[in-house]
Amino acid sequence: MRQAIGTTWILQLVIIFMLIFVAFLALSINYTKAFKIKNDVVTMIEKYEGVSDGEDGSVSIINNYLRYNNYTVMGSCETGDYGVQNLDDPVLRPVQAGEKYFYCVRKISTSTDALEDRAKYNVRLFFKFSLPVIGNIFTFQVEGTTINLTHPVNDIPEVYEG
Repeated sequence: MRQAIGTTWILQLVIIFMLIFVAFLALSINYTKAFKIKNDVVTMIEKYEGVSDGEDGSVSIINNYLRYNNYTVMGSCETGDYGVQNLDDPVLRPVQAGEKYFYCVRKISTSTDALEDRAKYNVRLFFKFSLPVIGNIFTFQVEGTTINLTHPVNDIPEVYEG
């Protein structure tokens, strides 16, 4: 009888450790996917030298990329950011409190006396951590910043670093 109780206890420990391992694996896969998409979005902004609205602009290209990768997570952005609420609409809109956005962009001025028209962009995307049986546990955000761009596209206002 004592061995049956001990075996059950060990089996429960094995199941708990397997669940912890699966949760860690799922988190690392989601986090890796989040960073890959964030890096691709940052690269697109750098390639097109800023964020521009319209059908041929970088916002439209980013939206198509996110749609192609089945990106469906929305999250809250900070006041002063510009975000996209609909991936079919190629326009960045100012963030409103309490609203959810697919991604957010903030233009940060890095101009100096020698280089007057420089800026970099801060990009924020959102991802969910979910397990197959349990479902969605929480949403986390991933941020990235572009390199300094000289003469960037001026579709959104700048925030001065300081």
